[in-house]
This record gives sequence, C-alpha cells and structure tokens, in this order.
Amino acid sequence: MMDYAQIFAFLTNLLFVMTLGWYLITNLQWYDYKIERVVLRHHKTWWHIVYFIIPFIAYYATGKFFAIFFYFAVLPSMIMWHRKLDKKLVLTWRVKRFLILLVSLTLFQDILCTLKAACVIYGVFMPLVISYIGSWAIEKFLFEAYKRQAKTKIASMKDLTIICVTGSYGKTSMKNFIAQVLSNRFKVYATPRSVNTLGGIIRDVNESLPEQTQVYVCEAGAREVGDIYAIAQLLNPQIVVVGKVGPQHLEYFKTLDRIKRTKLEIIHSNRLKKAFIHTSVTDEPHEKVTFFGDDIRNLTATLDGIDFDTDINGETHHFHTSVLGAFQTININAAILIAVEMGMKSDEIVSAVENLKSVEHRLERIDAGGKIILDDGYNGNIDGMLEGVRLCSLHEGRKVIVTPGLVESTEELNSELIRAINNVFDIVIVTGHLNRQQFERELSVHQTIMLGDKSQMVKVLGEVTRAGDIILFANDAPNFI
Repeated sequence: MMDYAQIFAFLTNLLFVMTLGWYLITNLQWYDYKIERVVLRHHKTWWHIVYFIIPFIAYYATGKFFAIFFYFAVLPSMIMWHRKLDKKLVLTWRVKRFLILLVSLTLFQDILCTLKAACVIYGVFMPLVISYIGSWAIEKFLFEAYKRQAKTKIASMKDLTIICVTGSYGKTSMKNFIAQVLSNRFKVYATPRSVNTLGGIIRDVNESLPEQTQVYVCEAGAREVGDIYAIAQLLNPQIVVVGKVGPQHLEYFKTLDRIKRTKLEIIHSNRLKKAFIHTSVTDEPHEKVTFFGDDIRNLTATLDGIDFDTDINGETHHFHTSVLGAFQTININAAILIAVEMGMKSDEIVSAVENLKSVEHRLERIDAGGKIILDDGYNGNIDGMLEGVRLCSLHEGRKVIVTPGLVESTEELNSELIRAINNVFDIVIVTGHLNRQQFERELSVHQTIMLGDKSQMVKVLGEVTRAGDIILFANDAPNFI
C-alpha cells in the first residue's frame, strides 16, 4: 500500500517526465523531427541547458528535495517558456502517439518500481529514450505505409499532370502563381501554405488531393542533399521548375554548389517532359530544359504593382499585376512559361496575370488606419528583403521596418541588408536575439528598438507609428530562432 509520500513522489516523477517530453517533442516538431538538428543545429542551445539538462541533473542530485525545485522552479519556468512561444506545439497524431507512449511507459516503470519496492528514486532517462526510439519506429512504419498509399493514389490518376517547383527563393509564390494562372483553364490543386517536405506532401496527397484534379502543383523544399530527390521519386512530375538559387540555408548545405545540386534533384523524374530552370542555377543545355530569368523587359515595380513585357510564342506582350516586388517577375515568368507549355492562349495568360492575388505574408499590401503595411513576414531571402526596402523608399512619409534580419544566412548578407535599411528607414524594430549584436553595431538610423519579446510588438508599434507611415514586416522568424 502506497503512503502519501510515495504517491507524491510517483506523481511528481510522472509530471516531470511529461514536462521534459513536452519540451523534447516541441523542439523535434520545429526541426522536422530530426534529433541531430535539435542537438547540433538549434538556434538557442542554451534552452536545452536551462529547460532540460539542469532539471535532469537536479532530479538525481537533489533527491527528496527535488519536488521543491520542480514545483517552484522547473514547472513554472516551463509554463512561461511555452506561453511566450509564437510557434507552439501542434498536437498532431504523431505528437499524440509520442505523448501516449511516454505516459504509458512512465506509469509502467513507476508502478513496477513501487510494487517491487526496488527504486530509491524513479527513473527519467529510460522512459524518454524508449519513447523516442519507439515513436521513431512507429512513425517509420506508418511513413512507409502512407508513402505506398500516396504512390498508389497518384498512379490511379492517369490524366493527372504534376508540376513540381523548387528553388531557394519564392517557391511558395511561384507555386501559387502557377496554380492561379492555370486555374483559368484546368482543375488545379496546389499544396497548401508552405507544405514542401516529403512527409507533408505524402499527407497532402492522401488526405486532400481531389480525385478530379487535372493539375497538381507541388512545392519541394530541402534541408539536406537527397530531400528533393525523394520528392521527385514519389511524384515523378511531368513538369518541373527550379527558381532562383542563392545562399539560402547555407547553415545546412555549407556551399552554394551543394544547394544547386540539391535543387536540380527535381529533374530525376521517370515522367519528365519539361524542365524550366532559372539561369542562376546552371547553363548546361538539355533537350528537355528551357532556361528563364532573362526574359523580362521594361520592368516597372512600384507600390501599386508591376508592369513588364515578355514574349509568348515570339510575340511581345505587356503584363500588369497588382502583386508587389520586382523579384516576383521571376515567379510570374515561370507561370507564363508553364501556361504556354500547357496550351493556354496569350490573351488568357495576360488576363490571368492581371488578376493574380498576392500570396499571404509575401509583400502583401494592407492599408489600415492611414498607414501602409507591407507584410513580408514569410520572406527570408536577401533579394526579397532588399526589394521590400526599395519599395518603402518610394513612400514619401516616415518609414518603419520590423525584422529579425536574415536567418540561416551569412553575416555579410546581413550587413548588406543593414546598409540598405540605414539608407531608407527612420525607425528600425529588431525582433529576436539572433542578429541583435550585429544590428546594434551597424545600424545608424534615427530610432532603433530592440524587441526580444514579440508579444510587445503591437504595443510598441502603437506608440511609435502614426498615420502616414509605411511599415515593412520583413521576415517573421519564430522566436525559437
């Protein structure tokens, strides 16, 4: 029979293990469930020390006094940490399976120890390790089953044309523009939001791809060599696009050449008919490859939209769209080329481009309270951010930028961004800690605000901005970065 002290120790152990498990699975979800990325490539490794290592050591070092430390320090700090996150844990079935496995193993261990009176202190390490390994094995088995299901579904849709898009910059915008243009002629379905991993695509095919779809437009992303190859082998697209490639995610790929080779994995499709490749990637000719990127002429990009000329079947056509950003012409150019490949007429294409809608959080213009807001929160590359800065320079009133700087990039590119900011903006609000020291060294504007906690952003903006301002939100990196 357990006494009150044993019951208290039992429950404390269970709650502590689940607290560490919650921290672990949250970080795994952020980093695509790769433990090596959580351990070796985390942007705030000190979190591991404060929220995992110190509590773990204290559990074994403090003995019966651990409960005081846990209830008055560890648990409150973990609750506060969770509340401040802007990208909280999403309770997917994968997460639920891990948590169910963890609580089951912890209960089994603790009950067994209690019945046998074999434990001076309940364990923490074994339930976490076995739950992680068991969860990994379960997910591996389910992943292979879901992948076979997706392959079967794709094979059954005999008339489906698959268009796969990759690149360093603008993949999501390009995917959406292609889908918008082609939807004027075909039944089109595109992967939602920024779904671009193999697992995300498999789930999208199985759960959301309508059987009557004629054209499936899919975005392919990568963090490692081989990621895009795996997507190409799953989908075997007939048409692929490799957009502009640059020094994005150098933290993972190390060299620009490795990035280019990884993006070109998309052409390894058994059904490939046509590949559109941006001139920044390669100039190696191939019978199925059409290069693009130098086709835009007479370009004008303002806060009211884009005007440009390009050729369709040898004839020059003028295009206008309310989409913002000169760099978007690369993505629109790809959409035009694919529309031509799919047999759309030039007047259909011109009309479709004119009716393009901005992609959410990608240089999306919002007019509110006498202020112009350029929401470029989902853009994290140097070209896009510099274009946002240039557009703001066209505004006659005060200029405000909210940014963490570039993430997964280089100090040199952040310096280039800061120099552009210095030449344009009156107020700079720097979010997060990743590039804070560099911004403090190099910024030379009228007013700089360092904002470590983004929960204060609305309050700060209300205090420092007024009607007539233009406000650019450039790259809204989550606060775990």
